Amino acid sequence: MTRRHVVVHGRVQGVWFRDSMRREAARLGVAGWVKNRPDGSVEAALEGPSEAVDTLTRWCEHGPPGARVLRVETREEPAEGLADFRIVR
Repeated sequence: MTRRHVVVHGRVQGVWFRDSMRREAARLGVAGWVKNRPDGSVEAALEGPSEAVDTLTRWCEHGPPGARVLRVETREEPAEGLADFRIVR
């Protein structure tokens, strides 16, 4: 089980980034959460099998159509045993 904290910078709010990420996480079997940050970035915690977390992290490098990702910051964290993926408002 892998957990990764991700912050995505660029034009990532107002382009359905969070909902697209939720759908992609469900497809890959990744648990966690995603939320908008006041600075215009998107923050997420991804937890699941290493390969699935790696795939979702790579997805963050481009995001959904309409997004313009400038950079992605990541750091590994201890897994918490999350069961689902949710959008934090």
